[in-house]
Amino acid sequence: MTNIIDGKALSGEIRKELKEKISAYHKEHKSIGLAVVLVGEDPASRIYVKNKIKACEEVGIRSFSYELPATASQKQVEELVGSLAVDDSVTGILVQLPLPKGLDADKVLSLIPTRKDVDGFSAENMGKLAMNDPSAIVACTPHGVMKMLEKTGVDLTGKNAVVIGRSNIVGKPMAMLLTNANATVTLCHSRTRNLKEICAQADILVAAIGKPKFVKADMVKEGAIVIDVGMDRDENGKLCGDVDFEAVKEKTSFLTPVPGGVGPMTITMLMYNTFLAAKGE
Repeated sequence: MTNIIDGKALSGEIRKELKEKISAYHKEHKSIGLAVVLVGEDPASRIYVKNKIKACEEVGIRSFSYELPATASQKQVEELVGSLAVDDSVTGILVQLPLPKGLDADKVLSLIPTRKDVDGFSAENMGKLAMNDPSAIVACTPHGVMKMLEKTGVDLTGKNAVVIGRSNIVGKPMAMLLTNANATVTLCHSRTRNLKEICAQADILVAAIGKPKFVKADMVKEGAIVIDVGMDRDENGKLCGDVDFEAVKEKTSFLTPVPGGVGPMTITMLMYNTFLAAKGE
């Protein structure tokens, strides 16, 4: 029987604890401030930014929202991020991705000081993660997935884990986190051969490929834990994940839904990272 990992409920538990910690922190330190930079009019990005600002209010973090038009130049975006980098009232900076075409996201992100990199995308934070350094600020989505795996109570030691997708945002840090947790990890991507067979051997399968309902029942091992990071639309325009939920749910021991799974955890871990950044830990 499949156990559904309720990301919304788990997120609520973590936010409640975080709110108490932030409240205690404020009694002895300056306020925590998260600056969110949005460039362009992407509807999905606007929703994400709105949810992040709402989460800030919930846990007691000040939020600063900065919006630039899609026509903004590279120089304008860099100047904004550069000014936030030296602003003492801002303890965390997030640049909402993707940026409009023509803008170099890597150059923009490189301007965010490591201590304010609440997304965990900087080379230094990624390097610390690779070295299993506890001071690393970890990318929010993979961090949230690890919290969900922790919730299952399953010991990851020696388990076969497969991650589909090798992005810097999810796939690569996810593989490193699982490795640090003593799992045996295979990182798959668009050029992986025998993908179906590899996935079917996984005790833990994390799908982050961006293809609606890509993972079918014949790709899932009986009793596997399946984490769906995808946020897609099916042929009817309905929100779905990278996993064919109805097809695989009878085979899994634990499964995350879309919506209500990884999504809420991502924003919650952003709040967690912002708190860590302010503390300087």
